[in-house]
Amino acid sequence: MIDDLGSYALEDFLLFAPRTYFRLIELHHAAVWPAQLLAGAALVLAGVLMWRGHGLRAVVVVLAAGWLFVAWAWFWLRYATINWAAGAAALAFLVEALALLVLGLSGRLDFAGPGPGPGPGRRRAAVSLFAAACLLPILVAPLAGRSWRQADLALVLPDSTALATLAVLAGCVGWWRWLLVPVPLLWCAVAGMTLLAMGAPDAWLVPCQALLLLAGGIGLAWRDRAHLGTRQPGSAAHDGFRML
Repeated sequence: MIDDLGSYALEDFLLFAPRTYFRLIELHHAAVWPAQLLAGAALVLAGVLMWRGHGLRAVVVVLAAGWLFVAWAWFWLRYATINWAAGAAALAFLVEALALLVLGLSGRLDFAGPGPGPGPGRRRAAVSLFAAACLLPILVAPLAGRSWRQADLALVLPDSTALATLAVLAGCVGWWRWLLVPVPLLWCAVAGMTLLAMGAPDAWLVPCQALLLLAGGIGLAWRDRAHLGTRQPGSAAHDGFRML
């Protein structure tokens, strides 16, 4: 039996043809129009709020709305027609949306604060990561031989939504944010394997971006902790715990 399993390739587990998958994305974009315009405006608003270091609750609501929309409009209504596992993905996205709302609206999450210290630099870095997470999948799609109508847009399709969420979390402080990392990180791995099975030349993009965003969030936290270490030991220890 083990020898039989070893004879399978990744594409043997694919439940649909690549053409069917990308055509479904195209149909999804057509069906939800003009949601893309609302998503674009919401992403710009989220970026501005991140830059200013205020309005985390609004950013969380934007992200949670995107996770809910993707769970229903993409996974439940469309992806489920070609992949029996889409229902499980929809449930995971629903759980992530609820977790974002609970932790964000209850004050468990916060942006790196304004004023002197590491906060402004951390937010600027997080905004750069956020912009890359939202734009790169769109820009790479034509380079991979697909049309703009088959591009993954944050808050409308899952890959960029997961990446945008990881970027926002990289700009937040507090241990609670790490509870929100596993679902988007796991989805990015699934997305990468799916694209790899379809032979997509950009299969590496989403999982590599996710790992870079995770490393960026960890790096920003440790940089902030090192910065705070130059202050008085008592306040540095307290603030350092909060920054992580």
